[in-house]
Amino acid sequence: MNNRIKGDLAEIAKVNRANRIKLADGASIPRIGQGTWFIGEKDSRREEEIAALRLGVELGMDMIDTAEMYGDGRSEQLVGEAIEGIRDEVFLVSKVYPHNAGNGRLARSCEESLRRLGTDHLDLYLLHWRGNIPLEETVEGMERLVEQGKIARWGVSNLDTVDMKELHRVAEGTHCVTNQVLYHLGSRGIEYDLLPWHKSRRMPVMAYSPLAQAGTLRKGLVENETVQEIARKHQASPLQILLAWTIRENDVVAIPKASSHDHVVENASAGLIRLTSEDLWKLDDAFPVPGWKVPLDMI
Repeated sequence: MNNRIKGDLAEIAKVNRANRIKLADGASIPRIGQGTWFIGEKDSRREEEIAALRLGVELGMDMIDTAEMYGDGRSEQLVGEAIEGIRDEVFLVSKVYPHNAGNGRLARSCEESLRRLGTDHLDLYLLHWRGNIPLEETVEGMERLVEQGKIARWGVSNLDTVDMKELHRVAEGTHCVTNQVLYHLGSRGIEYDLLPWHKSRRMPVMAYSPLAQAGTLRKGLVENETVQEIARKHQASPLQILLAWTIRENDVVAIPKASSHDHVVENASAGLIRLTSEDLWKLDDAFPVPGWKVPLDMI
């Protein structure tokens, strides 16, 4: 971990626990959480991945995001093992397949996720992406789960501006607390209209793949000279700069994946970085905001 901000682990945890965002109902979530896509798929890495998630919670990244889709439930099972004994310290998020988001299947999917996770409730349940089931039906099912105490709140994922506007026209659709979307320095399309729409309603966006999957989603992102220059200035890694950039304002939380001790510490340490206005200007120049509407980026 040469040339990276590491810092004292206690200080990292303190900063991350203090640097949080509030949802509409007053619940607080960390600016940096933990994603689990592709986690739990290799038995040989199970112990390391469980230890990584538990370390992340200790370092203030106490929101863990998973989904019934990830590894066909294996990610949820691993998360369930990781949070055993510390469930009350974790803000737990899972997602439902679109084809399971109707009244006939939503409750069953939720129950199965709860069973795999070894808990009696989710702190947040998300529609993974929009499918053919009407939003009205999904909202009705989500509200019923809230009434039953199976979930504390609900949200959506991969919905663009037109979808969010439609959702808000549905009865109780305004109860949606977040929208989880792909967002990183190399994919800024949401800044044209979706992010401003969320800001105007004080609804945080949850950024998945904020590191662009270690830069693989955007050629030259990590290697970019501006990113490298700012990383050197802050004695950080380029990936830490990408993560610090994603959470630069109070409207976005990030859920990077980390499945090893060093990667967890690297992600958590990014919470200590404060990019300057000059840093942000340089990054804007290197990776401009689109001046027109672009389709929502998804993976």
